Amino acid sequence: MQDHGPNPYVVNVETLTLENENFRTAAWTGKNLQMTLMTIQPGDDIGLELHEDHDQFLRIEQGTASVHMGPTEEELETWDAEDDFAIFVPAGTWHNVVNTGDEALKLYSIYSPPEHEHGTIHETKAIADAAEAEEHGE
Repeated sequence: MQDHGPNPYVVNVETLTLENENFRTAAWTGKNLQMTLMTIQPGDDIGLELHEDHDQFLRIEQGTASVHMGPTEEELETWDAEDDFAIFVPAGTWHNVVNTGDEALKLYSIYSPPEHEHGTIHETKAIADAAEAEEHGE
């Protein structure tokens, strides 16, 4: 898989998402927008995070999840979500998505502006966590 941005790109996003086996794959990165594909293993999660300066949209193509969002790490509301559900995360909102099912949770995420470097591929959550810690000097 490759990052097709910032070139024009037309794709069946459901098929692309279901074919992704990596924890995170940047599928399209432009100047103002990015789409990443994610595969979250059963019992695993994206990780509680906050994006101060951008909104995020996620859509589940396969699996079941628990979605947590709120103004602080301690004040999180929880929703159940599954195939075909959309998740809208406003800038400045703490959020996490947890795979609550027995199969891989497959979703795509759209960030505006982009969150990850063009061409980012994190094969596992551990690799993604290490890369993010390095970016933040931890």
